[in-house]
Amino acid sequence: MADTTKVRFESRMLIDGKLVDGEAGTFTNINPATEEVLGEVADASKADMHRAIDAARRAFDETDWSTSPGFRKACLEQFQEALEAEKEALREELILEVGCPRAITYGPQLDAPLADALRYPIKLIDEYPWETDLGDALVAVTGQMTTRKVWREPVGVVGAITPWNFPFEVTIHKLAQALATGNTVVLKPAPDTPFNATRLGRLIAESTDIPAGVVNVVTASDHLVGEELTLSPKVDLISFTGSTVVGQRIMEKGAATMKRLFLELGGKSATIVLEDADFAMACAIGIAPCMHAGQGCANPTRLLLPRSRYDEGVANLKAMYENVSPGDPQDPGTLCGPVISDKQRKRVLGYIQKGIDEGATCLVGGTEPPAGFDKGFWVQPTLFVDVDNKMTIAQEEIFGPVLSVIPFDDEEDAIRIANDSMYGLAGNVMSGSVEHSLAVARRIRAGFIGAQGAAPYGADTPFGGYKYSGIGRQNGVAGFDQYTEIKSVGYPAG
Repeated sequence: MADTTKVRFESRMLIDGKLVDGEAGTFTNINPATEEVLGEVADASKADMHRAIDAARRAFDETDWSTSPGFRKACLEQFQEALEAEKEALREELILEVGCPRAITYGPQLDAPLADALRYPIKLIDEYPWETDLGDALVAVTGQMTTRKVWREPVGVVGAITPWNFPFEVTIHKLAQALATGNTVVLKPAPDTPFNATRLGRLIAESTDIPAGVVNVVTASDHLVGEELTLSPKVDLISFTGSTVVGQRIMEKGAATMKRLFLELGGKSATIVLEDADFAMACAIGIAPCMHAGQGCANPTRLLLPRSRYDEGVANLKAMYENVSPGDPQDPGTLCGPVISDKQRKRVLGYIQKGIDEGATCLVGGTEPPAGFDKGFWVQPTLFVDVDNKMTIAQEEIFGPVLSVIPFDDEEDAIRIANDSMYGLAGNVMSGSVEHSLAVARRIRAGFIGAQGAAPYGADTPFGGYKYSGIGRQNGVAGFDQYTEIKSVGYPAG
């Protein structure tokens, strides 16, 4: 296990440019792999949250942050430099508080977002069409030749609520796009993983010229403290990543103040493996739910195999799952670490038991704790076969290392099964050719599709889902757009 003395945890919040304690005292941050206490972090009250909201409102209304793109660009470049300087400390911190395997920090947990999450919006500050000229026209309602423009302006105060599974990745993308577009932010991280967020707050305070109040980081053990963002009329937009149930609550509570919303929610993504696919390569995607103990909203947790080759595919998957064991997140060879908490472990085990009770075959894994782990929140990688798509384990998001393998009759049946879900976040198609996979991908009702083992990930790529998987997109120009308002302007031509 890592030496925690090498990581400087930040216990304080950032409110109105100052690093402060919480009115409600502190709460404890736990290492999910060992159940050891990592440290204490500021526990905010509702009053603390309202101080942060007021600070963000003042910073938007009374400073030139929203109208100074060059200044924003310089500040975000400072932020990038500060993050790079603490990159390795942040890596260790994520392993300790998230329980994510070290190997994944070299990809989506840290290195991938650090490479472009800030740099891409910084680039867009110069390239984005802040003003569009619609040309001159005779406007019928006035009878006047009019020059018409469309301006893009920041929304205002953004409440950013982030999850515990990929906390830095989600947080830095939200901050980058919201700030680059000229908004101010109140960040509420998940209480399970607060230290990466408080680190960002400290770096902003100590290493950038970002004005006081432009970014506020509020940590709280009480989820209702975060709900103050949704309820406050001073907050213009909620940017939330998390469960569909919470997203629905945000929509309901935010209706009274006409909140703008970006909601990146749950998923139950399907991988379709067609009959002409290379089965050895195609079935390898089936191991993806073991990565980071299955704690990923876009995880392909349903694997659809043709009946004609079902036994072959199941044999491949069984061999793979029997060779994946939970392991110490510090070990570079570990794929499957712990789940985040005892609450989450019980939730996942409840779904595994329900799968057994509803008649699916639990081929590998199950509800027994993995051998050799007396402490920590561990679940065995679990493979279910002979799953009917109507079963609970095929319909509900488990957020654990559990794969459901479902047979299909033909291509039409596979597409029907893939789309037979309340969710529409992601998916994969494997076939004998790229062209065939892309043709099927067009028919899947989901927002993020990989073909032939590729994935369209990057700061320039919109990420989000159809149906109950959310509203809006993170990243890309589409993500940048959602942090802006549209203003149409006309004035006499000539």
